[in-house]
Parts: sequence; structure tokens; C-alpha cells
Amino acid sequence: MTIRVIVADDQGMVRSGFSILLNAQADIEVVGEAVNGQEAIARVAELSPDVILMDVRMPVLDGLQATRQITAAGDGAPRVLVLTTFDLDDYVYEALRAGASGFLLKDASAGELAAAVRVVAAGDALLAPGVTRRLIAEFARLGAPRAASRKNLEDLTERETEVLALVARGLSNAEIAAHLVVAEQTVKTHVSRILMKLALRDRAQAVVFAYESGLVRPGE
Repeated sequence: MTIRVIVADDQGMVRSGFSILLNAQADIEVVGEAVNGQEAIARVAELSPDVILMDVRMPVLDGLQATRQITAAGDGAPRVLVLTTFDLDDYVYEALRAGASGFLLKDASAGELAAAVRVVAAGDALLAPGVTRRLIAEFARLGAPRAASRKNLEDLTERETEVLALVARGLSNAEIAAHLVVAEQTVKTHVSRILMKLALRDRAQAVVFAYESGLVRPGE
């Protein structure tokens, strides 16, 4: 199946460049573009994309607010891949809280761009090690865990709690499988159950939950 993408960025060259690179992929099609967050929301309603490449800094309505409104639709909402640069640390945490499934640097290669779109379209999260480190630093700055999140941990089994902690530390399914000495498919099953029990959309939200609940603490 073809992955339908919308590119939302107020810079025309960025939109054109990403559109050209993605349309060159056999399994990806850019079905629309948007110059601000408000237009991105309208395009989603019109075109029903699978993935949105969302810039953070845009006029009229910024990418964070647009992401929050788009992902509020729940399971039927498209995945949001936030376009960022290394100097946007302040936005990392808020973008994940808003429902973004990952981050992509604006200077990404064609291969990295296509791979990122495929990852989030498949329902997974894209958190590069550098982004994860900044996210952990932000949790450290914010301080104490939230009581409501902590209570929800009681719904998980001991093994599911263990898997969630490893996900929060940035390990892939294959790495978790090796660490626990189980099959990778078993890990995938655990992750799916964790997301279902905690009503989370993807791994990105699972990372946020793990830190907010105090299951994992920065520096551990």
C-alpha cells in the first residue's frame, strides 16, 4: 500500500525538496502541502494522509498546536513526524506530549527521510538517540512523577513493566529481546499489550509515560 504524506512547512524550498524526495519512492506519495498549522489541519480533513511531516515554527498556528489538534482524533488520526533542528530542544518534550510519533532533522538524507516515514506509518516511533537524551534531560528538569500515571502502572504485569522500562531507555525490540533472552515477537506482543492497557498510541508516548510515572528516572 502507498503511504500518503502531507508536508507542512512555511518554507517553500523545504516543502518542495521533501516532496520530490518522497515522491521518488515507490511506496510513498505526497498528497498535499501546508504552509502553516491551520492549513495542515484542513489538509488532513480533506486528504486523510497516513503521515504528516510537521514543522514546529510556523505562522498562524504552530506545529505543536496543530499536532495536538490532529492527534486528538485518536486511532484514526495520522502519525505526525516533527521536522526539527538541533537547536529546538525546548520543543521535544512538548511535541511528544502533543502526540508526535517522532522527530526528523531537516537535513536528513533521502534514505533517512523515507525510512522515517515508513517507521511512523507502521505505528512505531522514531526517537533518535540524541533526541532521547534531550528528552531525558527535560524530564530531569521537570522533577517529580505524576501520581495519576503512577497508578496506571498497576495494570501491567511484571514482565510488561520491565519491557516498558527498556523501551523508555531507547532499546529496540531486538535489543530488548536479547537483553531478556526471549524472541523478538514476544517483545512485540508485550509492547502491543502495554500500549493497549495504558491507552497509548505508540512507543513515543510510552517513553513519556515511563518517565512521567517515575518507572524510569533520568540517570538510571
